[in-house]
Amino acid sequence: MNHKKYMSRCLQLAKKGIGTARPNPSVGAVIVLNNQIIGEGFTSPYGGSHAEVNAVNSVKNKELLKKATIYVTLEPCSHYGKTPPCVDLIIKMKIPNVVIGCIDTNSLVAGKGVERLKKARCNVTVGVLEKECFEHHKRFFTVQNKKRPYIILKWAETLDGFIAPLTKNEQRPVWISNSYSQQLVHKWRSEEHAILVGSNTVIADNPKLNVRSWSGNNPVRVIIDKNLSIPLETNFFNESIKTIIITDSEVKKKGLVNKITQFNCDLESIDFSTNIAKQICEVLHKHQIQSIIVEGGKQTLQTFIDINLWDEAKIFIGENKFKQGVRNPNFKGTLISEEKLNNDILRTYIND
Repeated sequence: MNHKKYMSRCLQLAKKGIGTARPNPSVGAVIVLNNQIIGEGFTSPYGGSHAEVNAVNSVKNKELLKKATIYVTLEPCSHYGKTPPCVDLIIKMKIPNVVIGCIDTNSLVAGKGVERLKKARCNVTVGVLEKECFEHHKRFFTVQNKKRPYIILKWAETLDGFIAPLTKNEQRPVWISNSYSQQLVHKWRSEEHAILVGSNTVIADNPKLNVRSWSGNNPVRVIIDKNLSIPLETNFFNESIKTIIITDSEVKKKGLVNKITQFNCDLESIDFSTNIAKQICEVLHKHQIQSIIVEGGKQTLQTFIDINLWDEAKIFIGENKFKQGVRNPNFKGTLISEEKLNNDILRTYIND
């Protein structure tokens, strides 16, 4: 049996659940008999069926399951949540062979699923395309193990290293990247749980930070606004998308919050004198945010970079030059890919 072939298909399926399955991991499952796929599925939106259930349900003749092999990107759950344990279903259907991409580090599972399958005399194989499966489930594992969201830094810079001009005439973004890059960013927004910017970016650009050039859910908007200085006329005060505003604890104590209570915003306070990025992560974990794109501006990006609190960075390099302006963040990371998007270059880094 070509285990890698079928696990690759599981990973393809699992990508379909990114952005909708959370807070559950987006798992892919494939059922194989005699080197043919007879069933497959991925994790439904939260509250719905897990990947293993959807795969089993897709098999019309359930008797075939007694001779089949089920492939899953992540160890099947062995505990009750919104739905019953997937391990119970596999045992009930008498599926004899189970191939798992990677072990679930969630303390509620963490090998317990494998243990129960083996006790039921299932043949269990673990670690097929393990690295790729860990990479796919990186958001879920980061929340489980680090108690914070998976953090993606994102910005665009000119050929001469500027991310913004010194001055501009309109309250709108000055585009550095091209339309292909901009569409890709909207795809990312549909996949990640939240997006974060500072108040200076909001005041200067009045961005919507929603999904427009792609289909999918809008990310939760997170705004760092120490003094609650963002004008009410901005696109954020429209109640259309869940928005979290992070302000100074002293500002909140003074009662300077009446102007935003009429809007659909969650107001959270932190101490801006120390560990700003760490406190922001604590707020995001409280709101069960699994992943976040930090879009800027420079001060906000640098806040996360300076204390090494990030996982991935995506940097677009446009073809224009500003000659002067706001310099790109002071940044170091391990380059893992570089690709061309028409005249733009996209570099992806990871934090080792």
